[in-house]
Amino acid sequence: MKRIILETDNSNKQFLYEQVYDTIKSDILNGSIKAGEKLPSLRSLSGDLGLSLTTIEQAYNQLLVEGYITAKPQSGFFAAEVKTSARGERNETVEEISEETLERNEFIHDPSSFDFVKWKKCTNEVFNYYSEQLLFESDPQGERALRNEVARYIYQSRGVKANPDRIVIGAGTQQITSHLARILLRMDIKLVSLEEPGYLPVQSVLRDSGLQINHIPVNYDGIDLSRLPSNISSAVYVSPSNQFPTGAVMPIGRRYELIDWAVKNGSIIIEDDYDSELRYFGRPVPALKSLDEKNCTVYLGSFSSTLFPAVKISYMVLPKEMAEIFDEIKGGYTQTCSKSEQLTLALFMEKGYYYTGIRKLRAMNSKKLDLTLDAFGKYFGKEVEPLDTRSGITLTIRVRSKRPLPELILLARSIGLEMVPISAITDQTTSALSFYYSQLPVDMIEPKIKELEGIWR
Repeated sequence: MKRIILETDNSNKQFLYEQVYDTIKSDILNGSIKAGEKLPSLRSLSGDLGLSLTTIEQAYNQLLVEGYITAKPQSGFFAAEVKTSARGERNETVEEISEETLERNEFIHDPSSFDFVKWKKCTNEVFNYYSEQLLFESDPQGERALRNEVARYIYQSRGVKANPDRIVIGAGTQQITSHLARILLRMDIKLVSLEEPGYLPVQSVLRDSGLQINHIPVNYDGIDLSRLPSNISSAVYVSPSNQFPTGAVMPIGRRYELIDWAVKNGSIIIEDDYDSELRYFGRPVPALKSLDEKNCTVYLGSFSSTLFPAVKISYMVLPKEMAEIFDEIKGGYTQTCSKSEQLTLALFMEKGYYYTGIRKLRAMNSKKLDLTLDAFGKYFGKEVEPLDTRSGITLTIRVRSKRPLPELILLARSIGLEMVPISAITDQTTSALSFYYSQLPVDMIEPKIKELEGIWR
């Protein structure tokens, strides 16, 4: 392990972490620290130099971002192989370091956002009292106990009446969408209209399934209905209660217009009602499915945002004809959603824990959203413009910066902040990003956004 020698100069206008950064960088460039050589741990170097752990962490983070060192889980930090030009300077690009850095950096998460004690209690109950059910494979349609609870929940919270026999459980939205694509093709529906901008993973699944894709722009009140195809049976995929990433909400009148379009053209509406429960101003907007008396709407929901991301449980409510088609084809597929997690969630909902958790999450995220907006206004001003402030677990921001979009994301992730690009609302002078503010603990929001301002500048 290489020993780092540094004589700090308090008269130097550089921050202490910059002095540590410069010393290690120079040693790597001049060969004093060889490629692959292990560096001291954060605590070890902090003790050797008599500097705070935060100072050392800032220096290492900067070296990580610029590609001078690498990090290996459970192993530590190592000098990277740096190819230099004739002038002895590194010839690096954002693309050169981005993939490596994205793999090694972990995002910050708020452990208080979910009650794992109650979840564990339900899990233990499944293994203690219902273990015999785990000896058999799960129903391809999903466990009956969970489908019953989903039916009860969406009626109480979203006004959607659903027969458990028409509910399908899957391991995430993408698996549910795959089933949906097969059903549509069986109905001889080959064209699906999608919101632009929209949720890219769903678009990929539908396209890869052999469906033709028709992109329709989103206005302030949702998808442009005038652009929907007529005189042909097709499907349209919409998020009327919280459009991603614009946050647009479709008014009640336009929802009825969309249903009329589907009826007149023998078409199907696919309503993605993700994050509908997480609305922080006013009451949640009623689901489009609750207005549909013609039975032409497929209703999609997910638990990832309201539980925790590692639980990939989603569901869809099918109209009668589509449910019958799924019943015919489901024998050819196995359920990839964990049976034990399905039963745990069913108990979690039956005992009322899920409902109290959502109420807590609404209150917590509302506070986090206010703090996030205040912090962006305080440290960035007009350089960062929030575009969506009403619901969900992300905040869409428009950033005015000379830095390229990949570099902005890379720098944010270097300090544990998760952001993803929204290319459809990005132009030559601004970049649009979706920021997962809800992942941050309350007391870290302002300090992290202040830190973000520093590295983005």
